[in-house]
Amino acid sequence: MPASNLRQSRKLRYVNSTRIDWRAGCAGQKRIDRRNLPGLPSDTFMLGILNSSLEIASRKLALVLVLALLGCAPTLQAGPQRAQKHENRHEIEQIEEAWRNAVLKADVSAIDALLADDYMAITASGTLETKEKALANVRAGVNHFTSIDLSERKLRFYGTTVLVTSRAEVSGVSGNRDISGSYRYTHVYARDAQGKWKIVSFEVSRIRDPDEHK
Repeated sequence: MPASNLRQSRKLRYVNSTRIDWRAGCAGQKRIDRRNLPGLPSDTFMLGILNSSLEIASRKLALVLVLALLGCAPTLQAGPQRAQKHENRHEIEQIEEAWRNAVLKADVSAIDALLADDYMAITASGTLETKEKALANVRAGVNHFTSIDLSERKLRFYGTTVLVTSRAEVSGVSGNRDISGSYRYTHVYARDAQGKWKIVSFEVSRIRDPDEHK
């Protein structure tokens, strides 16, 4: 066969092996059937690779979302906790002010409502004082205060327990003895069965000047 006829025959075979599907896809878009072309991957093989890639990408995206949600969980929990702590702080500060006013006015019923039944105090002289004893002293007018100014208040929360420390500038007498001066005291609060904050403990110490004789 002449060389020209041989080249023409090869061109015809190549055209026949390249089937053009004009019905698939958009108008005018040609699709080559790779199954009849050696060296080119088939459509089925390429679709398999694409599906595998999409599956891997989906798994990675799901993992990222899970990690993001886990990372946000502490933040979501911290929000309500901070709000509850702020509410408790405000409530304790109100009770502290109510206690101050009750002591100034020698209001037995108000003090009774603020103290827990198992309340225990350590006075500035180092003696122990139960709730009954504290109320009896108020009724008897053992201590008389003309002013109590509170400052440097700090609150520490331990679950359902709150520790309050404050400085108090006091003017008053205990019997015939002047008890005016600077003091630091500690209140311990706990919730009762009804969920109300109660003072369960009280301790007070006088602040003495370095040159003051004990």
